[in-house]
Amino acid sequence: MAIRDDDYKFLQIVDAMASMNQRVNLMGVVVETSIPKQSRGTDCFCKIRIVDESHSSPGISVNIFAENMEKLPHVESAGDIVLLSRVVMKTHGQEVYALFNKKFSSFALFEGKHGTNFVPYQVSPNFHPRDQDKKFIVGLRKWSADNELDSGSNKFLSLKEIREGEHLNLLCKVLHICEVTKGQWMLFLWDGTDTPPVTIKSNLEDEMENPLPLQLEPFPLSREILCTFAAVGTVLRVIVDQGSEKLGLHLLKTGRWVKIVNIVFELHAGLWRGLLMPFTKLRYLPNDDHLILQTERFYNERVLSKWDRMPFLSFPWPSHITETDYEDVPFVTLMNVLTYSQVTAKFRCVIRVVAVFPWRAEDFRSPLGTYRIRLTLEDPTARIHAFVYAEDGEKFFGGYPDIDVMTRKRNILVGVTESDDGKEIKDAPRNPPWVQCCLKSYYLSKSDIWGSRNYRIFATKLVE
Repeated sequence: MAIRDDDYKFLQIVDAMASMNQRVNLMGVVVETSIPKQSRGTDCFCKIRIVDESHSSPGISVNIFAENMEKLPHVESAGDIVLLSRVVMKTHGQEVYALFNKKFSSFALFEGKHGTNFVPYQVSPNFHPRDQDKKFIVGLRKWSADNELDSGSNKFLSLKEIREGEHLNLLCKVLHICEVTKGQWMLFLWDGTDTPPVTIKSNLEDEMENPLPLQLEPFPLSREILCTFAAVGTVLRVIVDQGSEKLGLHLLKTGRWVKIVNIVFELHAGLWRGLLMPFTKLRYLPNDDHLILQTERFYNERVLSKWDRMPFLSFPWPSHITETDYEDVPFVTLMNVLTYSQVTAKFRCVIRVVAVFPWRAEDFRSPLGTYRIRLTLEDPTARIHAFVYAEDGEKFFGGYPDIDVMTRKRNILVGVTESDDGKEIKDAPRNPPWVQCCLKSYYLSKSDIWGSRNYRIFATKLVE
């Protein structure tokens, strides 16, 4: 039956899907949203997927256009309710969808099943509330509370399960969003687990001209921002695929748990990063979602353990190629080190040495015989430079061994692949072992103690 513009009648989704090219009124539960983006024209665009009792899976997509990204619907949480007036039913191939026309369509967003009021938290400019809205909202809240909403058939992974080059789905928390260069935004995601360690494909000699970066963003984040991050678990950097449209990442909500559908993972300089694609979709989760509660419970148990700040993949214990003088001191992460409240302190960590400068063993000491080496250390939470200097170097190498011995120790430490006759295999990927070390922080300038903060390895010995 045709629906006139002045009629006030909500159709169930299954009935609306039979009303091709007609304007209809819909109300449904939002289970998924796309990232806002610039359309090919002058408008901005997003897509939401809604369900109701008549069509709980897979629901129907609603394509929404607006003059700017701020006027698009900003769904607070999967399970919230949307009221849509005068949307047009369309088809594309086999798919039936609803088209929101910015000139005559309207929307309003309401809290979902746990909501108690009937005031929308966002409306489009031409929305007009009516008394009849309340009964429909009550019905949808009751239905969604009594039923498990469709969340798709996709499996959602943790960061410890990600794989290179595949389109995957991630459950994580948005910690931070910033514009790292003009027009280039980066997301910082976390779930309390560690991304898998990866092989390092750079050669040792590359460290002089092309050193491994300490982070993916062009400039390091401020200490103030780092202190807002959890100290355990990887903080994954995510950027926009360079070939995709301009996305409204600045509109994403920090501090919220979200399911991200179709994110791609890749490696850059031995660091994991995610790529948001044009087809990536989001599902903000309520704080009491059972998956969030389970993830937070696992993290809380981890940080309370004396030894669980070690990287997951170093269990049950790091390699025995190093020893420290403080075997009973609990380990901390490199993020603990970076965000420690005092400038000068001492720490014990489990790390990998991914680069060394200078790279030749014969250059490890100055002409006067003083050790002076810069190591690049990493764990799942951060990368830092740490120096091996003077008497700490003597401790580290067990005195002043000959060049061949130091070269062999260096190769073991940084994961150099050797042939059967003990020669280094050129261009072979490196897989440094997890080792323990002691670090101390210090500053170079009293006028800028935090800005001049550095790190040295001490009380640590290479035993192989």
